[in-house]
Amino acid sequence: MTAPEDDRVVEVTTIGESMASLHGQGPLRLGGSLSLTVAGAESNVAIGLARLGHSVRWAGVLGDDEFGLLVARTLRAESVDVGTVRVDATRPTGLLVQESRIADITRVHYYRAHSAGSTLSPADADAALADPPRVLHLTGITPALGPGPLATVEHAVRLAKASGAMVSLDVNHRSRLWDVETAAAALGRLLPYVDLLIASEDELPVVGGRAGVSEIPEVVVKHGPGGAEAWTDGEPVKVPARRVPVASTVGAGDAFVAGYLSGVLDGLPLPGRLDRAVTLGAFAVASHGDWHGLPTRAELGLLSLAEGETVR
Repeated sequence: MTAPEDDRVVEVTTIGESMASLHGQGPLRLGGSLSLTVAGAESNVAIGLARLGHSVRWAGVLGDDEFGLLVARTLRAESVDVGTVRVDATRPTGLLVQESRIADITRVHYYRAHSAGSTLSPADADAALADPPRVLHLTGITPALGPGPLATVEHAVRLAKASGAMVSLDVNHRSRLWDVETAAAALGRLLPYVDLLIASEDELPVVGGRAGVSEIPEVVVKHGPGGAEAWTDGEPVKVPARRVPVASTVGAGDAFVAGYLSGVLDGLPLPGRLDRAVTLGAFAVASHGDWHGLPTRAELGLLSLAEGETVR
């Protein structure tokens, strides 16, 4: 399946919640220093696409606070359009805290209840999609934030379909936000509008398993270190993961999605889309931070260099 080709300025619009993110280097209960940055599945994807030269818009709601300014400033610096972002002066920008517990195992703690991002409304989708993109990308995280965000994504997929945009959905199930039964009911209402579904193998049951997604035109399944597969018609196309030293797995799924969507936008065949997806996933795994190590288009070939090679 190929995204519609036209002269739209915005190639991808994504809607969700971005937060300030604090990273600790050990168990939080022991104290120590924390580094401050920005995170959020949809904005991670937006940054990955922008670094590859695609025009992308992130839409959401931020608090009128320093964390909100940090999010907006970071996304602007990464060439992500934030022109339709709404500021809510009555609610704070969300926060997440990550702790490196042991080896490459990271625990994430959310502080996003009653955040500005949880006030997303269908009017925000109207503003974000006033200039219809080629692709609308959503995740299963946003509808878990409350009735308003759920109504927003339902409205957004209807707007996108009416405009002829491709609808991409990353299941991205977060058990700390909602249970499988609630997620399945909500995402089930979105599936009739979805053109591209992305999920890890353990997330497929949330959307009814392989049988439940059989009517979706394009399906991608992530297998982590086992690579990935995708299908439109007939037998799945499979590619292995790229082998890299693991620094952190946080953000790898979002990087994978950015790579796959980039391949869709560039009109690559399924093997090429998957190869770009696992390549960006490998960049994320081999570096620290949710999006910090993601490549520019000129850097896509770096992982093909010999181990230890220096680029001069």
